[in-house]
Amino acid sequence: MRPARLSLLSALALLASLTPLTLGHASAAPASPASPASPTAGPSPAKAPALLAIANPGLEQGADGWEFTAGTGVATNNPHGGARLLYLDAGAGRKVSQTVTAGGRGMYDISAWVSTGGPAGRYVARVNGTEVAAKTLPGASSYRRHTLSRIALDRGDRLEIAFESGDGWINADDLMVSPSSPADPRISSSDPKIVEMFDWSKRKANSWVHLPGTEGPLNVDENNLPGTGSGVYAPSYWAGYANRSGYYSRDMAHQLAGASVLGLDAENKAMLRSYAASATAEHKYYPVWALNFDATTYLSIDYKSPDNFVREVPATFELVQKAEEAYRWSGDRAYVDDPALWNFYRHATNEFVELHDGLKDNGSVKVAEGTGKGIFEGAASYNEQSDEPLAEAGDAIGSQYQAYLAMASLARGKGDRALAAAYDKKAKALKEYFNSTWSGDGSGADMVRGYTTDGAPLTGWGKENSWFMPMKQIIEPGARNEAYLDYIDEQASGAGKPGNIEAISYLPDTFFRNNRQDTAWKWMTYVYDQKDIQHVNAKQGTNGDYPEISFTLLGQTVEGLMGVTPNAPQRALTTGSRLPSGMDWLKIDDLAVGDNTFSLRHDGAKKSTLTNSSGRSAYSWEARFPGRYSTVKVNGQTRKARTKVVDGVTYTYASVSVGRGRTVTVEVR
Repeated sequence: MRPARLSLLSALALLASLTPLTLGHASAAPASPASPASPTAGPSPAKAPALLAIANPGLEQGADGWEFTAGTGVATNNPHGGARLLYLDAGAGRKVSQTVTAGGRGMYDISAWVSTGGPAGRYVARVNGTEVAAKTLPGASSYRRHTLSRIALDRGDRLEIAFESGDGWINADDLMVSPSSPADPRISSSDPKIVEMFDWSKRKANSWVHLPGTEGPLNVDENNLPGTGSGVYAPSYWAGYANRSGYYSRDMAHQLAGASVLGLDAENKAMLRSYAASATAEHKYYPVWALNFDATTYLSIDYKSPDNFVREVPATFELVQKAEEAYRWSGDRAYVDDPALWNFYRHATNEFVELHDGLKDNGSVKVAEGTGKGIFEGAASYNEQSDEPLAEAGDAIGSQYQAYLAMASLARGKGDRALAAAYDKKAKALKEYFNSTWSGDGSGADMVRGYTTDGAPLTGWGKENSWFMPMKQIIEPGARNEAYLDYIDEQASGAGKPGNIEAISYLPDTFFRNNRQDTAWKWMTYVYDQKDIQHVNAKQGTNGDYPEISFTLLGQTVEGLMGVTPNAPQRALTTGSRLPSGMDWLKIDDLAVGDNTFSLRHDGAKKSTLTNSSGRSAYSWEARFPGRYSTVKVNGQTRKARTKVVDGVTYTYASVSVGRGRTVTVEVR
């Protein structure tokens, strides 16, 4: 399990160019479930006229800014973060509220950590006296994070935030305001489960987004509750635990697809660039493991010095892969033109590999290695629960393979065909080496998943260093890969199931990548159904309050179930239905790709409909269908079908230009 994230007092300073705004939360790591950390007060919002600020959001200044009726007040017995909380005794008519004035037009999400002694309490937002959002609070004595979403405000509007009594006591703490996501996609389906799941996920994921310009604490963690001063937060979102003031590379990489679905392109780029800037020669081209939300300073719990910081080999490569994915989602040429990003890709796929390949002889192929000495000296695998002295690991070599493919794609985006060809060649050589030598001829439990520092091969169940191999598609398609997928599902369903939900959240990706949609959907529903269960780390809150969960379910819906592969730089979109058994149809509206938005519907595996809803550009749509068919129908007109093999699967496909406002249906029979 990786380290990660925090809730913090967001005292605020907003850039003058930004209209709507935020507050933040007071935190001071734990005293009860899921605790944040006590922040340093930031600059007064009085000089930021376009600011929406909640006074004293963590109650650390006692009653300041809040209004209390009888039977309510400020207490110290059960804070979520810091030392204080607000409370309401059980009984009718009790209320704690704060009213603030909006300094400009905007749309906001307002979150609070709440615990209760019984059901029927309410968390409410009113604008100019009219209720615009409300949640009926469940009975839950452990803190859970509740969010009121997409509250629209104009300059001068009066926003009341209130907690109202129910059948039991209520404790509330650590409020935070997030800017509502730029994109608000909607799902409809024959299966109500996916609709419920997607709606929950997009609201929950956006509640973790910071407003740029917010002043907040730095270097807060469970051992350093006050942190070390404050900084101005960059565009970013939480990726990791709620009791640390930073984001983590592994979590962020896994959350990027979901963030892209919400249109969080600025956040993705700022966070990726911060990692790129940290991967210096002094660090031997490792990016740091975690940064504060200012996107500049390294989170102190994980960074002690240039040769003593947490680092894991797969993260270096995953960040290259995810930068390429962010480029395809956004179409932002900074991903190929920004020198900091470009230099990171080159170093990660050249010098980094050279510098960290010395323990095991791999012939002409270079494989990046860990030291076998722990995370502060360079771990080969994401599996931190194992004490195996790994030099090479399945998750690292699989991620290296995908980084080479990503580098080839980025080079094509930059217009460097020779460089693209060179990286395609490196990827091919690494995959051939893996399948002929590194992994041998084993399958299932006999598949090699790593090598120790003395060169001994390891087989059996390795969690991340097992499932990452088929997820990163370094295993050749065929019987061996299928047997290993069976083995992964068997182990994860039994005694080998990871204890932490965020590890399990990789399994849908693993099975979608290999066209096992029924198994992928099984794991998606498992993860979602565990959202209200307490996380194994009691301070984290529920499983659903671990940010990775909501972000990954978003990405798995769009890239997994709907099979969307965007290519905004080329104004292209590829789709292929991966609907599981029992899901007759699935549709998404307002899916943002580049500057366009789309609606996409799959009816089973044989019919897809795409609408180019808005944007200046026509898109080339490749509609894929598994299997071999002689003809396809495009808006009812029969065409001769074309086929291709992708990752061992034969697809029938049609390519068609879809202009703005146009709807096209493609089907096979």
